[in-house]
Amino acid sequence: MSRSLAVDRHGKILQRLESKGTVSVADLAERFDVSMETIRRDLKLLADQRRLHMVHGGATTLDVEPSLSRRAIDNQKGKLAIGRKAADLVKDGMVILIDSGSTTLALAEALINHNHLTVLTNSLPIALVLTRTKSIKTVILGGEIEPNDEASFGLDAMEIVRKFRVDLAFIGAGGISYDGEFTDYSRIAAEQRALMLAAGQRAFVLADHTKFSKRTPVRIPTTTALTGLITDRLPNNEPSVKAAKRRWPIILASA
Repeated sequence: MSRSLAVDRHGKILQRLESKGTVSVADLAERFDVSMETIRRDLKLLADQRRLHMVHGGATTLDVEPSLSRRAIDNQKGKLAIGRKAADLVKDGMVILIDSGSTTLALAEALINHNHLTVLTNSLPIALVLTRTKSIKTVILGGEIEPNDEASFGLDAMEIVRKFRVDLAFIGAGGISYDGEFTDYSRIAAEQRALMLAAGQRAFVLADHTKFSKRTPVRIPTTTALTGLITDRLPNNEPSVKAAKRRWPIILASA
């Protein structure tokens, strides 16, 4: 009987996830009148079956990006190294564009000692970091705020990008496919990041090693403007690493 109840509960969890996009352990425990430990076991089983993605305190659908706060605690050392490496490329007086994300946030934190920069960003946390530095002029890209990424996406943001001359563009990505292409969770995010890449005289993708094992559904169109990929390390026996090496120069950031 208990197995039948568990299977029924799993189906209802997936139904709720499909309609809401995210679920929390606490809400599910209350809804099904079971312990939170039971719900955690349910979510772990469903994640092992690749039917959902576990995050802190709950789960998301596989095609929904984990929240910025959740991503910020993953591989902090590697992301800080990438941020420092990218910051070394920035010279005083430049106009740079910084995309939203946890790795690009590490870049912003590494820029606080630079002078006379103009920084365009769609990220609210990045803008807050940089506005505390008087020698950096920060331009926030307008548009609708996507809560999960704490950043603006859409036509308004893209229109502002078109108005600026950008020396360096630093872009994030949701994943790196088996054929070495950069991918994202949604079409609008992919299109905006493609425009950001094209805006820079030189453009870099910042992605830590975990992105080599993530498969997100939408391809980010890239052009010859892409200067290279900055990452913390290359995972062993990962097909996307070999494919990325054939496509792009790869810069390793030592932690």
